[in-house]
Amino acid sequence: MPERLEAAEFPLNTRLQNSQRRLEWALFVLFLFTLPLLNPWVRGDGVGYYAYLRAPLIEHSLDFTRDYQRANQSFRFACIDDLGQFRSECLTPTGHLENHFTVGPALLWSPFLVLTHAGVLLAQRFGSHVPADGFSFPYRYAMAFATGLYGFLGLWLSFRLARRYVQPVWAFLATLAIWWASSLPVYMYFNPSWSHAHSAFVCALFFFYWDATREHRTLGQWVILGLIAGLMLNVYYPNLMLLAALLVEAILEYARIFRSEPTRRQLSLQLFSRHLLFGLVVCIVMIPTFVTRWVVYGSPLESGYTRLRDFLWSSPVFLAVLFSSNHGLLFWTPLLGFAILGLLLFARRWPGPGFPLIAALLAYYLFISFYPNWNGISSYGNRFFVSLTPLFVLGLAYLLQRVAALFSWPRPILVSSAVLALFALWNLGMIYQWGLHLVPTRGPVSLREAAYNQFCVVPVRLSSSLRNYFWRRGDLMRQIEKKDIQELNQSAAP
Repeated sequence: MPERLEAAEFPLNTRLQNSQRRLEWALFVLFLFTLPLLNPWVRGDGVGYYAYLRAPLIEHSLDFTRDYQRANQSFRFACIDDLGQFRSECLTPTGHLENHFTVGPALLWSPFLVLTHAGVLLAQRFGSHVPADGFSFPYRYAMAFATGLYGFLGLWLSFRLARRYVQPVWAFLATLAIWWASSLPVYMYFNPSWSHAHSAFVCALFFFYWDATREHRTLGQWVILGLIAGLMLNVYYPNLMLLAALLVEAILEYARIFRSEPTRRQLSLQLFSRHLLFGLVVCIVMIPTFVTRWVVYGSPLESGYTRLRDFLWSSPVFLAVLFSSNHGLLFWTPLLGFAILGLLLFARRWPGPGFPLIAALLAYYLFISFYPNWNGISSYGNRFFVSLTPLFVLGLAYLLQRVAALFSWPRPILVSSAVLALFALWNLGMIYQWGLHLVPTRGPVSLREAAYNQFCVVPVRLSSSLRNYFWRRGDLMRQIEKKDIQELNQSAAP
């Protein structure tokens, strides 16, 4: 039986095509209206990510000295002592400043920042005094816009993926819901120098292309899939776990060949050679990562992150990752629980694509459960799972369609929209609390305190905070940084 919606339950006729195009345009228009939310600051982890672009572009080297000196205070606190000298623990064996952050975001930013740099240099010839140093506002705005655009493209690709299996309206509502009721908006708008919106994009691109070529993948398509996978790993190392989808696919394919094909030896060798080609392409695309690790750390295989031997192999945190008040995924962003349930139901209905996707979700979840900093330290929700945005959209879209089948038309759309809007409003309120330190940005959060703030504090303070965000953003960001320093000092106190 055909697996996809176009050839199965809902033929893709002209009416559906027009509906899909209108909804895609609606997503794009909404993205344009949200552009003023972009916050062009380089802060925290973003200092390390951005340095991999700014330093080569401006300094023509991987010397991050100026990046770290210009960083926000809480970032400098870990690397620079009271005398303004770099701490010895921040220096690598090659004499470089430690920078374990990935190079992938810099690769994705580079088209925008190279053009910006050329524009700033050209403007200087006509009398402009904007510094061509990578820190001035044109660079930061270009960086923030690029991140927002990649986040949107990740959502759009997730919508297109879900649309293959469900009606356009449910794919649209699920996309909107994950957009505003997950951790994504924090890293798409508020902290655009971090890597998570980029990761949502490359993972959506990977799963979209994987699914589009799944039934019959040519040699050229294996090469393209390898290019996408390599970029996905350049952007975020834990994305390696998502290749479990390919592993399950391969196991099933080899089993089918050996079970039923008379020319199994020839076919298995052909498939194996394509898998080897895929792996080779991935390694070639990851050369930027290998080179930067070699220059900074002296070894192309040194990530700078926690070594595997130090993972929580004897004490994994399977439940805490999901339910802990210390940035548990479902505690902070409960809608994702319904998305996971929908993905399980999807796998039962469409095992061909579903089982590999469940394997990817499970592998990623297990990896984070063993990771020592599983809570993301200073994180909105569990930021690591932003990479799974396309799976959440697909799962939620399928669940919405399944539930809608139980009711008469069009009431399910209205009810679903209202329920999803409540999830989004709750999440936006939590983002507000987290951003302004009404709840701790690190460590456990009191649900009672958070709920009180949602109803009694956020509505009162929201208007003035929004005005400050749009018209006095610099002052607001300095206040947030000051509160972050106070929180750090309190956590460091004996």
